[in-house]
Amino acid sequence: MPEYSTFESVVQVRPDDIDMNQHVHNSKYLDYVLTARYDQMARCYGMAMEEFLERGFSWVVKAAYIEHKRPLHIGDSAVIQTAVEEMKERQVKVGFQIRKQSDSKPVAKGWINYVMVNAANGRPQSIPDDIREKYSV
Repeated sequence: MPEYSTFESVVQVRPDDIDMNQHVHNSKYLDYVLTARYDQMARCYGMAMEEFLERGFSWVVKAAYIEHKRPLHIGDSAVIQTAVEEMKERQVKVGFQIRKQSDSKPVAKGWINYVMVNAANGRPQSIPDDIREKYSV
């Protein structure tokens, strides 16, 4: 099984991310991972989301798992580290870790399974070889 590279992105906690308990709402952590992956698609893999769309492809989330360790608060920055864990015919499993930038303490970890789909009809399709190659760094 191939080993894949790990990439990092930094996301600033925004005031509208905060819930009634005065920390980042649990739903925002997956948003942070999606923001990081969007950044990393262009910067690290050399194929931005716009290029997928131009080719008639998109990604949808099939399943996601997150384990929360400690909260983030307003003013914090989060370091989101992601890596492809597994690539199948039509899907990619991306593992992630989120750390607080100021002290590197773990905040959350988990994974997301993405399925490649035809953007016109939303049906799953095989990941083309050239895309597999780009994401196998």
